[in-house]
Amino acid sequence: MDRGAGWLKKEENGVKWGIKRVFKRFAYTLGKGMSQMFLGTHEPRLDEKGRLILPARFREELSSGLVITKGQERCLYVFPAAEFETLTQTLRQAPVTAKAARDYQRVMFAGAHDEIPDRQGRVTIPQGLRTYAGLERECVVIGANTRVEIWDAQAWSKYLTDREEGFADVSEEVFPGLF
Repeated sequence: MDRGAGWLKKEENGVKWGIKRVFKRFAYTLGKGMSQMFLGTHEPRLDEKGRLILPARFREELSSGLVITKGQERCLYVFPAAEFETLTQTLRQAPVTAKAARDYQRVMFAGAHDEIPDRQGRVTIPQGLRTYAGLERECVVIGANTRVEIWDAQAWSKYLTDREEGFADVSEEVFPGLF
């Protein structure tokens, strides 16, 4: 089998599904629903028009459309359009009477921007989102499982410095049975 990519295809009850393993790329597709897994750290720059070139390894999974919105810790979340739809369906389950749920949804959806990357893999980040995340020129784009995150380079460096020690010390109580 080619070490670069391999497919296992299967059909159950008339539904075709597959597992795509990609060893030399950072976007993975697993099982039904074709959910993505984004991995890695990249350091693109914003241009003078507020555009960011998506890492080449993420472009295929984001080429049909994406949603950029406010994330926690003052970063931006980038979801493939299909993943954002899944998130939307989950958020719809929250009761309208829950103030925290209303607040979260208002901030997330009011700041959301949908886009299709151009031929060079660039996306325009609206000024309001750039301001929220403190983005100027130097950025860090990280794979964060089913989403991509965009950080100001200095903010990411500080976040990583502050959190790596805790990560190294994570015990089994945090994720029982995982390790």
